[in-house]
Amino acid sequence: MQEKHYNIGYTTGVFDLFHVGHLNIFKRAKERCDYLIVGVSTDELVMEYKSKKPVIPFHERIEIVEGIKYVDKVVFQTNRDKYAAWEKLKFDAMFVGDDWKGNPLFNEVERRFSEVGVDLVYFPYTPGVSSTLVKDKIII
Repeated sequence: MQEKHYNIGYTTGVFDLFHVGHLNIFKRAKERCDYLIVGVSTDELVMEYKSKKPVIPFHERIEIVEGIKYVDKVVFQTNRDKYAAWEKLKFDAMFVGDDWKGNPLFNEVERRFSEVGVDLVYFPYTPGVSSTLVKDKIII
C-alpha cells in the first residue's frame, strides 16, 4: 500500500544541537508532503517545559532549520498548542517521532486533529541519537 501524500505538512521541535535524527524527520516529512512548515521552539518555551535553556540560541536554530533543503517555511513555536498551530497554518498532516506516541499531549492532539481531518503521522525515532546524547559526549 502506498503511503498517503499531503499538500501541507507540519513538524515542530527545539532542534538544539542539530543532528541526523532532526534531518531524518525533515526528509521523511518532505517525502510525504508538497510543502513543509517547521515550527522551532523559542528559548522561552523550552525554558517553560524543559526547565533548561537550549545550547544554541533561538535565532541561530531558526537559521539552521531555514537552511535545510527539505524545509519550505519556518515559524516560531511560542506554545505547545498544536491545534492552534493548525488553525493558523491549515496543514493536512503533522509529522512527529514515534517516541511521542502514547504521550498524553499527543493523544489529545490526535483526537482533536481527527475531528478536522488532519493526520498525525509518526515516524520511527532515529536510534542512538538525540541532543541529550550529543551533550553527554561533549568533553568540557
